[in-house]
Amino acid sequence: MLAWLRRYLSRPNGVVPSGSVDSIMAAVAIGLLGFGIVMVYSASTVEAAVAFGDPQYYLKRQAYFGIAALVLMLLMSRFDYHRFRPLTYPILAVVTGMLMLSVMGFGHSGGGATRWLRLGPIHIQPSEAAKLGLILWLAYSLAKKKERVKSFSVGMLPHLIMAGGLMLLCLKQPDFGGSVVLLFLTFTLLFVAGARLGYLLGVGILGVIAAGWLVRFTAYRWERILAFINMSEHRHDLAYQPFQSVMSFGSGGWFGLGLGNGLQVLYLPEAHTDFVSAIIGEELGFIGILGLISAYLVIVVQGVRAALRAADDYGAYIAFGISALFGVQSLINLAVAMSMLPTKGLTLPFISYGGSSLLVNAAAMGILLNTSRPRMAGLGSLPVGAAPEASALLLGKSEFGSSDVNNAGDES
Repeated sequence: MLAWLRRYLSRPNGVVPSGSVDSIMAAVAIGLLGFGIVMVYSASTVEAAVAFGDPQYYLKRQAYFGIAALVLMLLMSRFDYHRFRPLTYPILAVVTGMLMLSVMGFGHSGGGATRWLRLGPIHIQPSEAAKLGLILWLAYSLAKKKERVKSFSVGMLPHLIMAGGLMLLCLKQPDFGGSVVLLFLTFTLLFVAGARLGYLLGVGILGVIAAGWLVRFTAYRWERILAFINMSEHRHDLAYQPFQSVMSFGSGGWFGLGLGNGLQVLYLPEAHTDFVSAIIGEELGFIGILGLISAYLVIVVQGVRAALRAADDYGAYIAFGISALFGVQSLINLAVAMSMLPTKGLTLPFISYGGSSLLVNAAAMGILLNTSRPRMAGLGSLPVGAAPEASALLLGKSEFGSSDVNNAGDES
């Protein structure tokens, strides 16, 4: 196994990294990771003291996961994303299998949903891994099909079937928010790949109708909608959490009450998880939330830039997909916390408490950082003993500073 792994990692690719990762995106991601640990501690001290007798219980766990996430991010940023090509279907099979196990009675229940698989003291949330697995598969499939993407039977139908299967498994947990994210990622990558707009609009309309039907004829979802519409009337029952979240944002003002001085941690349930942004709003105010939104915007913008500069379609689709994942998940989480959308079980990337979410986000960010590295044509096809100058000419680049070599590369 070790010998195979060494051969696999040393196998030449068509393109090889020739520069460093996007330093701006890396700095923002690491900053969010550290900021998340601080905010989880601030939002969880009261609940941790009551439930476990240790105010630092959640801090310790999040710090451990944070260190693991940082290491994973750095490793993934050094792991050439082309190496995922032969691993695409094994990864997809693993995440699909985990989703199936979670709905077949092996899942751990929490908050009315069976979204976790328990492996000793570790809880794994398969739907988080499914998002990244779907992105890698879509990027591989769309890059392989290229011009055939415009065909409904080749470019549209297989991707909708695969995404639909994962969505059904998420709905079975139930995880409506995760299903929406999977659908959004699928449509985003199909649009970027050049699928016919008419097909996308048609399927999109059907998707909206199906979502409306699922909401209207599922009792607890419809009750959430009614509570969302009449929040003041349901502030003591169904809308208690979003109502307290809005109160938290409102009490923060422009500059907040100060880190650790928030009072809504006494009233907002599970404040360190999906509603951690409410505590940020209370303690750091409007300026803190604006800074948080700006950080996610930087990641999305830099991620799209990495996609546009990617060496091939495969890397471009991966970068677009991961950028869209961070953008839509942070947008939905903040909108829910501000009661602009009904409650959904989506974490705030890098900030919310939870090991599965943190590690998957770190792996996704590492892959995105790897796609941001400049690349040049690989050396695998050069004859043995070729002169460095000849290699530079074939690559269209020079490490010797010769303007003639550079010009030759440009004209080739």
